[in-house]
Amino acid sequence: MSSTSFNTDLRDLHFVLFDQLAADKKLAALPRYADFDREVYEATLAEGKRLAEEVLAPINAPGDREGCHFDGEGNVRTPKGYKEAWNALKEGGWLAVSAPSELGGGGMPFTIAMSLSEMMCGACMAFMMYPGLSAGAARVILSHGPEATREAIARKMFSGEWGGTMCLTEAGAGSSVGDNRCRATPTDTPGEYLLEGEKIFISGGDQDLTDNIVHLVLARTPNAGKGTKGLSLFMVPKYWIEADGSLGARNGAHVLRIEEKMGIHGSSTCVLGLGAQGPCRGILIGHENQGIELMFLMMNEARIGVAAQGQAIAAAAYNYARAYARERLQGQSIRDMKNPDSPTVPIVQHPDVRRMLMLQKVHCETMRALLIKLALAFDLAHDGTDAAERERLLGRVDLLTPILKATCTDVGFDMAVLAVQVFGGYGYIGEYPVEQLVRDAKICSIYEGTNGIQAMDLVGRKLRIGGGALFIQWMNEANAQLEQAAAGGFAGPAEALGKAVQLLAASAMHLAGLGKARKVEAAMMQAVPFLKMFGTVLLGLEALEQATVAARLREQRGDDPLLVGKLRNLEFFVANLLPPAIALGKSIQSNDESCMDPTLF
Repeated sequence: MSSTSFNTDLRDLHFVLFDQLAADKKLAALPRYADFDREVYEATLAEGKRLAEEVLAPINAPGDREGCHFDGEGNVRTPKGYKEAWNALKEGGWLAVSAPSELGGGGMPFTIAMSLSEMMCGACMAFMMYPGLSAGAARVILSHGPEATREAIARKMFSGEWGGTMCLTEAGAGSSVGDNRCRATPTDTPGEYLLEGEKIFISGGDQDLTDNIVHLVLARTPNAGKGTKGLSLFMVPKYWIEADGSLGARNGAHVLRIEEKMGIHGSSTCVLGLGAQGPCRGILIGHENQGIELMFLMMNEARIGVAAQGQAIAAAAYNYARAYARERLQGQSIRDMKNPDSPTVPIVQHPDVRRMLMLQKVHCETMRALLIKLALAFDLAHDGTDAAERERLLGRVDLLTPILKATCTDVGFDMAVLAVQVFGGYGYIGEYPVEQLVRDAKICSIYEGTNGIQAMDLVGRKLRIGGGALFIQWMNEANAQLEQAAAGGFAGPAEALGKAVQLLAASAMHLAGLGKARKVEAAMMQAVPFLKMFGTVLLGLEALEQATVAARLREQRGDDPLLVGKLRNLEFFVANLLPPAIALGKSIQSNDESCMDPTLF
């Protein structure tokens, strides 16, 4: 592999899916996926790898340089090659891999869709913004849209004939969605409203990839209450959808301008005007004042998708950096540096470069496992028949979603920055791909709820559900895993991680105590450190689980570098990544409130 060519690590994906999680066997127990086996999944992943490397990766850098084009009349043209790539993925059903096949999707489990997401987002994150949001919007419409047309509309969106967006944000409101002012006035036609207002930061607000775009818009009906409880959700198509499913006249939802962004230039992020250039008709989704509840169906899916973007960036950054370190000759071996006649060596031989690559490797592989495990839990919950197990799995997804969204996006950005460091001066210029990864990755920790908001959700809501039941259940399972690992020859790492789990529990109790004492500001000041600590512990448990699997497989396969790597991952994690988590726990319980001094800032 060249340091400028995109590559996907199929071997590690296979290890996670089939060796660690036995996903093929667990999914085969579900009626929906009973006909699928490992051979089918491997073939799907191989074709996904080909599409990522041959179709998407080649348009990534050119699309970043070109960006999107606005014609001043409400229409956007995507970069050269995007339309062809869209059609290639559309033809094979790759735009909505986990959507039902009878509705134009790929019919694959979410577990496989998550694995494919790493490849495709890593190859061209900007392009993959379009199908990701379209599929999410289609699922909301399929569940809650007009009964007579919901399936037909969702089918066109899943298949890639139509696109979709999520329109929440307004100028001045930002993440405070309850401050939205967009208005929706009922017409004489039942369920139809006229919308007026302006939305900003709308990903895919317009594009030339599809025949129509269906916007999901939050707006406030007359006499609606304040805050998020007064919001309703509307389906607003770019071209009106007639009763027979054909496209009618242009609706009054027009792009006013494209936002100039730090990265993901191939993704058209737009300011969308509603009703400014003619009547903007919308159809109510669900009931009035149910908007935020329904939008969060898409939002939670999007948060998992953004976590996958963070991991995809980390994986791409690692693969580029590793290839560059192997081919870049610079300096002498540290052992021969005083000998002027010693040969020049690849920088992969330099200890600090190896340290940086190991940081990338460990983070990339543990995040991959954690995300695929979450996706598998989602599949088993939604298609399983055991009610108690379904409730447990859905609770686990609910608890971990904010942690994974924040952890994977923060770490993904850090790993992209680290790749630039491995490349040195070359990493800072556009000749090599890693500087784009840094720019593209930064948005992930901001959109779909900033990572500070994810931390507030974790501490303020998820830890309180059922009196802490979700956290206690997770902790009990973590302790059981640690006991099993200790009995299986990993007593040292299990003990170290066990101390971190106990400190995490003590930190959670400390935050709960602050809440009971009505010291809410003090608790929320520590929300992000707590989430970071929780995320680190989760990754450490994945490193431990993977090491135990690798140790067992070594008895059959010998010293396979992949398996040896899993054992070294655990050693590195415990020595280098776990201590900062312990420090965070002590910081959380320090009762420091210095930044709340009113004389500051």
